Amino acid sequence: MTQSHRPDLGLTPVARDHHDDHDHDGHDHDAPGHSHWVSDPAERLRLGRRAQLLAGASVAYNVVEAGVAIAAGLAAGSVALVGFGLDSTIEVSSALIILWQFRHAVPESRERAALRALAVSFFALAAYVSYEAVGALVGGEHPAPSPVGIGLAIASILIMPWLSWAQRRTGQALGSRAVEADGKQTRLCAYLSGVLLVGLLLNATLGWGWADPVAALVIAAVAVREGIEAWRGDHCDC
Repeated sequence: MTQSHRPDLGLTPVARDHHDDHDHDGHDHDAPGHSHWVSDPAERLRLGRRAQLLAGASVAYNVVEAGVAIAAGLAAGSVALVGFGLDSTIEVSSALIILWQFRHAVPESRERAALRALAVSFFALAAYVSYEAVGALVGGEHPAPSPVGIGLAIASILIMPWLSWAQRRTGQALGSRAVEADGKQTRLCAYLSGVLLVGLLLNATLGWGWADPVAALVIAAVAVREGIEAWRGDHCDC
């Protein structure tokens, strides 16, 4: 009987020889904080191209998202929408970091720098969202309803989780913590889209202008946690 095989979509981690999990000094490269890149050159090239494709898709979507959100936010006087648009520019910088990393002949040599740059982008996102949220709470702002903003938030909720999943699975298969961190930042954008949607809907239906900034502070706390995890990834063997 012939054995059936599932098609390889490029998201399955490559099996590694357990003897390779330790260097000549006996250090465990799979311990927390280490990044163990896939050793097969062909597999590394294929997964690296996939990582670049996903980063390019993230850049394209977030550029459009930023423009629409900022324009709609200014029209409605919505701090949340403008902040969401500026957050999208941080998402663009995160994806560009990954593209920069894989332009190098040995991309794992840039893993440390990529992780730290991603961590800084997480912290910048948290700082900005916190600043805008506190400002909105103190100012008691009540923006006008924004159907465009609601539609944009729904679109992001549908698209971003899938993109994040693909990025994180590719990062795991490749052994790149930087690609995984970029996927986590995309996931954070999906969370922020949910917060934005709830805030816009509550403001439009009940006039609760404070709902969005309160939830945004929770997202900022998550961003800080993700930033710390990315920064600690600099102990990878790269």
